[in-house]
Amino acid sequence: MSDAAVKYEIDEAREKAYTTPLDQYDPADPILFKTNTMWPYFERLRAEAPVHYSTVNEEVGPYWSVTRYKDIMAVDTNHQVFSSEGSIVLRDPDEDFKLPMFIAMDPPKHDEQRKVVSPIVAPANLAKLESTIRERLSRILDELPENEPFNWVDRVSIELTTQMLATLFDFPFEERRKLTRWSDVATATPMEGGIVETEDQRRAELLECAEYFIGLWNERVNAREPGNDLISMLAHGESTRNMDKMEYLGNLILLIVGGNDTTRNSLTGGLYALNQFPEQYRKLQENPGVIPNMVAEIIRWQTPLAYMRRTALQDVELGGKKIRKGDKVAMWYVSGNRDDSVIENPNELIIDRDRARQHLSFGFGIHRCVGNRLAEMQLRITWEEIMKRWPNQRLEVLKEPVRVHSSFVKGYEEMMVVVPKRKH
Repeated sequence: MSDAAVKYEIDEAREKAYTTPLDQYDPADPILFKTNTMWPYFERLRAEAPVHYSTVNEEVGPYWSVTRYKDIMAVDTNHQVFSSEGSIVLRDPDEDFKLPMFIAMDPPKHDEQRKVVSPIVAPANLAKLESTIRERLSRILDELPENEPFNWVDRVSIELTTQMLATLFDFPFEERRKLTRWSDVATATPMEGGIVETEDQRRAELLECAEYFIGLWNERVNAREPGNDLISMLAHGESTRNMDKMEYLGNLILLIVGGNDTTRNSLTGGLYALNQFPEQYRKLQENPGVIPNMVAEIIRWQTPLAYMRRTALQDVELGGKKIRKGDKVAMWYVSGNRDDSVIENPNELIIDRDRARQHLSFGFGIHRCVGNRLAEMQLRITWEEIMKRWPNQRLEVLKEPVRVHSSFVKGYEEMMVVVPKRKH
């Protein structure tokens, strides 16, 4: 799409956002994210209705949208009033296909199960993983075609994160793309021509995932010495070893999606953003030491998961509105990360931004992303290795990327890129 066409689409979206009555707003409409036209809607909500009640989405039912940074923080850090129990997405789980997972639990069970898997991302273990990530990333970059268009999402973003997941699960390496597929299926909205076409297909593929991982569980539960992988940790953990099939599947999906989407879509979004802001790309080339700070800024700018849901446990007032017990509440991280009352020039990527890590993308409170340091490390290593190979040349995004049809995962299906001849 040409720059003129993109500008026309943005202008059209802005006009529609400001002429649509607020009572007809549905920020969770996936089309807004597929077309990247949600920004003026959130801009208007932050200004005019920062705590907004929507009733027009028949699939998910009525829900509140919280769009300002400070209000999101207030919800995210108050699990006594805003519960994660049951679901982290707006759509309620079907009664006959519930997938319990620790991110969708309240204390004490949440704390017990999270504690089981936390050691895999402890600093000592991350230090051991660094050389593995660098070695694999180097191979991925060295195998990219030079001066020839390719899909960055598939060749780099998916491949690196899937290799990492296979390592964390000690999953059969040659079958690692199954993890990619299950992650995509888990977060997909069933639709004709989509990743899955029906809910029945989605369930069938997720049950295949469960059966595959039950086989791996059975291999490891009887091991004399528990392995240092996520399945062994779950199989031997005091609070997880007696999980039933659906709870095991739920926690697997959480770990697969959590280990995949944040890093994968920030790997793509970072390169896209640097092409959108070429002066920042030049700043990076002049000072590669800015990479750790840039990584945090990329994760803010991209916001790989657009929202998290909570459910009110009691009547509560927020932003002058009365939220009733049982109401759904969406914390729109994607909006809070663009709140100009807290973040200066939030729509711009500024790689040396002060306090870049103050973003909302990992959440706050007891549910803060358990793998946030691992995600940052993968992104840091990626950009360090890119700068070694192309210190003075730009990796070029050829056209607007194809985005995911989802208001939960803010991601990419395809982004065509050309890389110049690398420095050897």
